[in-house]
Amino acid sequence: MKIDLLVIAAHPDDAELTSGGTLLKMAAAGYHTGILDLTRGETGTRGTPEIRLREAAAAAKILSLRVRRNLELPDARLRVCDEYKAAIAQVIRELEPRTVIVPYWEERHPDHYTASALAYEACFIAGLKNFGLKGQPFRPSKILYSTAWCDVRPTFAVDITPYYESRRRAILVYQSQFRPRPKDRQSRVHIPLDDLEERMGLQTRNYGRMIGVRYAEGYIVKEVMQVDDVVKMPVRSL
Repeated sequence: MKIDLLVIAAHPDDAELTSGGTLLKMAAAGYHTGILDLTRGETGTRGTPEIRLREAAAAAKILSLRVRRNLELPDARLRVCDEYKAAIAQVIRELEPRTVIVPYWEERHPDHYTASALAYEACFIAGLKNFGLKGQPFRPSKILYSTAWCDVRPTFAVDITPYYESRRRAILVYQSQFRPRPKDRQSRVHIPLDDLEERMGLQTRNYGRMIGVRYAEGYIVKEVMQVDDVVKMPVRSL
């Protein structure tokens, strides 16, 4: 199956939190969308790998994904190596996404910034004929970096206002993470999950404010963006 947009994330629920509205909007526009989770989140404090996979499958239905895969790489032990890059690149060759969304390259969680590096390098080697992968060489045309976890100014933002509630439903499907039992909250280590869904909602409102809408998701690109019509640019300066 070929898709148009692929989000590569370190853990189940990461893609929903950073790009769920964008996935919903692109699916509604007729594009084929998908998520590649690199790990099952098995070292996390809450839930089990089996529970999180079930939650991910339920969220995929809400997001109208065409495909969701999990590479089952080791959670909290991701590293940039040929084995992991090749595994991701093989999926890219198979799905041939035109656009790939990856985590921002500087993040609090080591798995997130490692996933960013892995995904970028995998996108590159997927186009190398003699790297030793199956199938025909393919390389996505665009890589977007999600800014949701970071205090950085996005290059652009996607208006997700009509899809915000569906995005929120997809996030809250992960009851093991965001609606834990009281005993699951008892920990000597601070767990950002306790206020994460609310904080990510505030972030979408902040990005929305930047472009004059209610809710948005922000992204960074490393290239200069092309604009063909400077008269009809949608975000006001004044």
